Amino acid sequence: MDTILKFTSHHQGKDRVFRATQFACALSTYLLRTNTDRTKLLSTLKTLEANLNAGRKVFRLGNTINSIQAAKRSLQLSDRVLCLCLTAAHVNRALYFFCDNVLWAKSVGLIRDTNKVSWSTGASRCFLLTLIGSLARDIYVVLQLMVQRARDGHFRQKMIRHLNESPQVAEVIVPHLDAFLFLLLESLKSHPAVVLDTVKNFCDLFSPLDKLGIYPSNSGVVSLCGLVSSVIGIITYVNPSLSIKP
Repeated sequence: MDTILKFTSHHQGKDRVFRATQFACALSTYLLRTNTDRTKLLSTLKTLEANLNAGRKVFRLGNTINSIQAAKRSLQLSDRVLCLCLTAAHVNRALYFFCDNVLWAKSVGLIRDTNKVSWSTGASRCFLLTLIGSLARDIYVVLQLMVQRARDGHFRQKMIRHLNESPQVAEVIVPHLDAFLFLLLESLKSHPAVVLDTVKNFCDLFSPLDKLGIYPSNSGVVSLCGLVSSVIGIITYVNPSLSIKP
């Protein structure tokens, strides 16, 4: 109970719960869209989704500054690759939140002479670039883990035993693929934080790709991926040990 109270007392925790609920509503709406007997329920779900989206925009009002501070911290990293990936991700995240704030101000009437479509497109582009930077970091970390694992003498012996047990046909058809997959899985097995972050960022990709028309998807796919990403976000927030660092 203390964990739940602590979780909901922070605005980030509330935002993640709202996000998960928002995507759950969107997914339910998609699944029930052809059910004529659930018209009232569909209307309720759409209203709830819209209200949750509006509420989340309020929670995100100060996130631009937080992202700028995060970008400053990432500049201090000694690893140049991590520095580049994370700084780019944080800067684009700051720009995304700025666009999001402008859209919120437009929706409540604080700003009038604003092209909503242009700002929405800009927000999607910044979000996409943020995810690309984050995924680049994830891939870099995975490669580092694989290199470290491959240098381990005990692991090399384990891999040799595994390859000796593999069918000869598979080795001929797909050379080295079995060894690569074995190394990848063994490297990630003891690093769930990397796996969760990679899955989360990959799932988030579908939303900006769809909005920008780069890879169109239906609302069901976007909602499902958003829900998976949101659940992972809640898990990593409740259990910080599952959150990737830096």
